Amino acid sequence: MRKTYQFRLYPNKNQEVKLNSTLSTCRRLYNDSLAERKLQAELNRLRREFNVCPWGKPEWISCYEQQKATAANKTSYQKEVFSQVLQNVLKRVDRSFKNFFNGFGYPRFQGRNRYNSFTYPQSGFGIEDGKIILSKIGAIKLIQHREIEGKIKTCTIKKDIDQWYVSFSVEMDNPVSVEIKNEIGVDVGLSSLLRLNNDDRIEPPEFLRESEKKLTKRQIRLSRKKKGSHNRKKQVKIVAKTHRAIRNQRKDFAHKISRMLVNKYDKIVFEDLQIRNMMQNHHIAKSIADAGWYQLIRFTTFKAECAGKIVEQINPKGTSQNCSGCDSPVPKDLSVRIHSCPFCGLVLDRDTNAARNILARSKSTAGTAGINACPSGLNRAMMTQDAQAL
Repeated sequence: MRKTYQFRLYPNKNQEVKLNSTLSTCRRLYNDSLAERKLQAELNRLRREFNVCPWGKPEWISCYEQQKATAANKTSYQKEVFSQVLQNVLKRVDRSFKNFFNGFGYPRFQGRNRYNSFTYPQSGFGIEDGKIILSKIGAIKLIQHREIEGKIKTCTIKKDIDQWYVSFSVEMDNPVSVEIKNEIGVDVGLSSLLRLNNDDRIEPPEFLRESEKKLTKRQIRLSRKKKGSHNRKKQVKIVAKTHRAIRNQRKDFAHKISRMLVNKYDKIVFEDLQIRNMMQNHHIAKSIADAGWYQLIRFTTFKAECAGKIVEQINPKGTSQNCSGCDSPVPKDLSVRIHSCPFCGLVLDRDTNAARNILARSKSTAGTAGINACPSGLNRAMMTQDAQAL
C-alpha cells in the first residue's frame, strides 16, 4: 500500500528563487508539450476530413516521443532542472489526456498561479541532518515532525501561496486485518456534523462562518484595488491566506475526528452520499462545503486501512424515512427532526434513527460497498480535482 508524508520546508532566498525558477520551467514545458499535442490533434482532424488516413488510424504523439525529443533538445532553462523532473512533467500531460479520454475535462494551459508543484519520481533527492537535498537546487531546511515508515518512492515539492511543502510517497506492507469487535453507524448532517447510532454527536465547527466577516472585509478591499497594480497583488495574497487558514482549520479538525473514530471502532459505516448533487441546492451549499463531509470520510477511510480496520459506505436511500425498530416507512420532511413511529411507538432523534439504519444495512448483503482507502480513493479524488481544474 502507498502512504504520503508531508512536511514543511523553509528555503532561503536563493533557494526560493531556484524553486520558483524550476516551477516556471516545468510550467513552460507543460504548456509547450500540450500545444504540440493539440497541434497533432488538429492535423489528425484535417487528415480525417480530407481522407488522408483511409484506415482511420491517425498518428498520435506518445509520452516517450516527447521525452526523447526533450532530452535531445534541452534549452538553457531546462538544463538547470533535474532531468527526471522534466520527464515527470511530460507524464502529467499524458495522464491529463488519458483522463480526458476517460470522461474528464479537456487539458488546458497552465497559468502562473495554477502550476504549483514538481516531482522527483525516482532519484535526485535525499534527507540528511534535518535537510532535504534536491538535485540542482540544494539542501533545504526540513521540519520532519514524524518518522517516515516504508520505502520512499517519489518526492513532490509544492508551493502554497508563500509556503513550501514536500510530500514523500512511500510504499508499505499491507496491514494485518483486525478482528471486528465493535462497529458504529455514522450519519453526517448539518445540525450535527456526525450522529452515531449510540446517540453520540459531534457538532459542526463552522470555520467558514466564523471567518466570514473577516473574509468579506478583505474581499471588499480587493475589489477596490486597481487591476494590475502591486497593491492588488498584495491583497490577493491576503485573501488567499485567509482561505488557507480556513482550509487548514477544517483539515486539522477532520484529522482529529477521523483518528478518534478509527482508534475507537473496528468497523465504521457511512452513507454513500452524492455530495456534488447536494451542492446544487444553493440554500445549503455553503453549509455542506463548510462541513467537509467528503474530506472527513476520506481521512477516516485511509486511516482505517492503515490500521487494518474497515470503512464501508452504504446506499443512503430510505435511511432517514424508515424506522430502525420495525423497518416500516415513516415519511417526514427535512424540517421534522424527531422520528416517531406510529407502528412500533419508537421515538428518537431523526439522525440517530438514520445512523441505526445505516449500521443495520451494512450487516445485510444488500446495498453495501467496501472502500479501499489510499490508492484508489485518493487517486480518484485527485483525478476529479484535476478534471475540475482542467
